[in-house]
This record gives sequence, C-alpha cells and structure tokens, in this order.
Amino acid sequence: MSTPIDPRAARLRDRLRGALVAAAATPMTRSGEVDLDVAEAYYRRLTACGADALAVLAHTGRGPFLAPDVRAGLIARAVRTGVPVIAGVGGGRSLALEEAPEEARMAAELGADGVLVFPSQGDRAALHEQVWAAAGLPMIAFDLYTDPCPPAALGEILRHPGVAGLKTALLSDAMGCQRTIALTREAGRLAITGEDRMFGPSLLWGAQAALVGIAAASVETTAAVLRAFEGDDLRGFEKASARLDRLAAATFTAPMEGYVQRMLWLAAAEGLIPESHAFDPYGPGLPEPERASVLAATA
Repeated sequence: MSTPIDPRAARLRDRLRGALVAAAATPMTRSGEVDLDVAEAYYRRLTACGADALAVLAHTGRGPFLAPDVRAGLIARAVRTGVPVIAGVGGGRSLALEEAPEEARMAAELGADGVLVFPSQGDRAALHEQVWAAAGLPMIAFDLYTDPCPPAALGEILRHPGVAGLKTALLSDAMGCQRTIALTREAGRLAITGEDRMFGPSLLWGAQAALVGIAAASVETTAAVLRAFEGDDLRGFEKASARLDRLAAATFTAPMEGYVQRMLWLAAAEGLIPESHAFDPYGPGLPEPERASVLAATA
C-alpha cells in the first residue's frame, strides 16, 4: 500500500520515471586533482549521449572522498547542464548524522534537485529524517551491496514522505533486488535500478528508472536497453541487454571497486574525458593490460 509522499518528492519521482540517470565519475588526475571545466564538459557529453539526468558525488563519483569545495564545484557545474541533478550525501566518515545533512543543505543551495543518501551505520531512518530536515530536498534511498539495508529499516525509510525513490544496487542478490523493487513500488516510490550486472532482469522485475555507474561511459549502450524495454521491442531488448551484459562483465568484476577506474578508461576511449583525467586514486590499482580487455568489451 502506498504511503503519503511530500509533493516535492512526488514531483521528482514523476520527473525521473523512465529516466536514465548517469552515475557520473569524477575525472581526476593521477594525484587526485579535479578540474571543474573538465568535469562540466564531461557532464555535458553524458547528457548529449542520452543521459536524462546526472547523479554526481555518488559511489562512482567518489563523493565521500572529496573535499567540500570540490563537492560544491561539481554540483554547481552539473546544475549548469540543465538536467535534473542528484547529489550523493554521506558515506564518508562514521558521523553520517553530522556530515550528510550539511552536504544536503549545500546541495540544495547550489540547485540540486535531490540527494542520494549513502548507506550508513546506525539508525538509517533517522539519517533520512536529518537530511530531510536540513535541506528539504527529495531523497533517493540507497540499498548497496556493501551494506544492505535491513528489511525493517527499509520499510521505515520508504514510508518517509521525503523519499522519492530507492536505488537498489545489490550486485548479485537477485532475490534481494526483487524484494526491494516490490517494496518500493508498494510504497508508491520510484523503483530505481542500480544493478549494472542485472540491468535487464531488474527492469523485468519492475524497476521504473535507472541510476547506474555503467552510464559513466557507454551511455548509448545503456540507454538502448531502457528504450527497447519501454518500447516493447523484445528482440531489440534482448540484443541490447546482451551487449550491455558483455560490457558489465568486463567492468563490474573483481576487484569490484576497480569498476570506477574501468569506467574512466572507457570514458577516455570514448572522448568523454581527456586521458590526463582518467584516474581513480581511491580504488585498487589495476594492471595496465586489463585496460585492453575492458576496451575490447565495447566492440
């Protein structure tokens, strides 16, 4: 049964229905320096390639690692693209109840349309209430494979009037993904797939939008699956899903945190970012020969 939802959250829910939200990476140099002009050009290229909205400072964008001034600059540049912008909040230090509300407040001041609330230790429902009270921005809840949300907490979060939707990113837990999508829809919120390795199946299970790291590059490949599904093109959906699955198998694999670097390699190869800013200093080091196998998956 659907539960009451704030009009602000309802508007974002309806605006993102059917949308592909690119979980944008943050282009960085080997030493971790961020050039805001490079980032804005990248964001604009993502939207030109078919992204309907942008999620910045999310897991793919390494938001929890970035300084407040860098975070502010990235949000402001994303907002300038004119598409809906979701900013990741929390997820960095253990004091999520202190950091996430302040980050949400800053996102609101900079013109973001919503926030993606990272999983945290402690009372997750209380965290969402603190974020809502601080900023009044619609929230996307986040069920992430590294720290899955307990069922009781998930239900409480979905009943919050400021929650517009929930992104599931459970990686290999098909049953958990199906359960979360069902609960989200029953609550009248937007069921958002973040399942890069179960993208096609998650749509069949009821996901109504996508917010995925695989769209940090190869946006057209990702969008093709979503559009074929919406258009009832079964054969097109099958072909597009197979192509995306090949790419996901090459990028979302062990070590899993290496997917950010792999997507940056792809983004550079596609001309979305310069080679000088195709580094992830916060992920595991990957052997250079792996780059060739990643790029080959796009063929």
